[in-house]
Amino acid sequence: MFEHQDLLADLNQAATLSDKLAFIHTTLKARFDFIDRVAVAIYDDKTDILKTFVHSSDVEHPLKHYHARLADSRSLQEILDVGKPRVVNDLDVFKHGQHEHTQRIAANDYHASYTMPMYMDNLFIGFIFFNSHQRNIFNQEVLHYLDLFGHIVSLLMAQELTTINTLFSTLQAAKHISNFRDQETGTHIERMSHYSRLIAIQVADKFQLSDEYIEHIFMFSPMHDIGKIGVPDAILKKPGRLTDEEFTIMKQHAAKGREIIDMIMKDANLEGFPHMQILRNITEFHHEAFNGDGYPKGLHDIEIPIEARIIAVADVFDALTSTRPYKESWSNEDAFAMLRKLSGLKLDPDCVEALINNQDEITEIQARFAETPYT
Repeated sequence: MFEHQDLLADLNQAATLSDKLAFIHTTLKARFDFIDRVAVAIYDDKTDILKTFVHSSDVEHPLKHYHARLADSRSLQEILDVGKPRVVNDLDVFKHGQHEHTQRIAANDYHASYTMPMYMDNLFIGFIFFNSHQRNIFNQEVLHYLDLFGHIVSLLMAQELTTINTLFSTLQAAKHISNFRDQETGTHIERMSHYSRLIAIQVADKFQLSDEYIEHIFMFSPMHDIGKIGVPDAILKKPGRLTDEEFTIMKQHAAKGREIIDMIMKDANLEGFPHMQILRNITEFHHEAFNGDGYPKGLHDIEIPIEARIIAVADVFDALTSTRPYKESWSNEDAFAMLRKLSGLKLDPDCVEALINNQDEITEIQARFAETPYT
């Protein structure tokens, strides 16, 4: 009665999307050994950016840390316009293509591709790519199986995004219920999230951050200050300098944020959800200082998780360049000068330089998510 082995049983285990995609790829290759790459790119509709996320391939990731505007890729946009997946059995049709992603795929000797769009509640969320080093191999039988596995990948992706969105909504509801009135606008959250991703990409090679890791830093960064719901308004909104006693209370928000995250994850049975440690680290350690003078634990240098070091730089920069009831916004140049003063003291030098060295991208983020007057 129990002789049959479920080929996809491992998908029931707690694992990252990268691990699950690798398992799916291995299962596919057992039947079709010419499937040499499976990759997922996710879409940010607020910026029209398509971003590499997870992959499984027989070579080093050909599109590592890559992103591009969907509007700039006519061939991918056409898939959405037509409303159907695309089969290309000979990629030589794109041999004169000028886009970086086309050239990188060609450089890794891929000759055929099948591209499926992913949707969640009828909203486009990205693409799944199946590539082969061989030509003319995507026949109806192969496509039948790729459709099945592609939709499994799409469901896994949608499940992860839904979980993160639900967690964020829960935290936002907690703010509302507690009558929390934050000075941080929605555009602040958008800007510092994009700054965080920008920094993470620049330091990724040094700290060996995968695209999946980078994207979770981006998705979790808006939750960094959730612990402030436990700080009294009289302290949180005080226009002048805090007393020592008030600052002691303010510092408690970092540890409180970790407690809130742990409580919600336990109640929602999300303790085994992949990459949640990134969120814990962001909420608890984003006020640690590179020289050890921060809080709550006085960590220093590489003792501080890299995601917390990244968030710290993004948060400080946006705080400096944003208007608040008690301060005018600083120019980018003045803010860069301050970041350099804090570099090696409060802030990670690599993360500081990663941000400062990408001033065009910073300007673009600020233009797209312009601050609305604080009221």
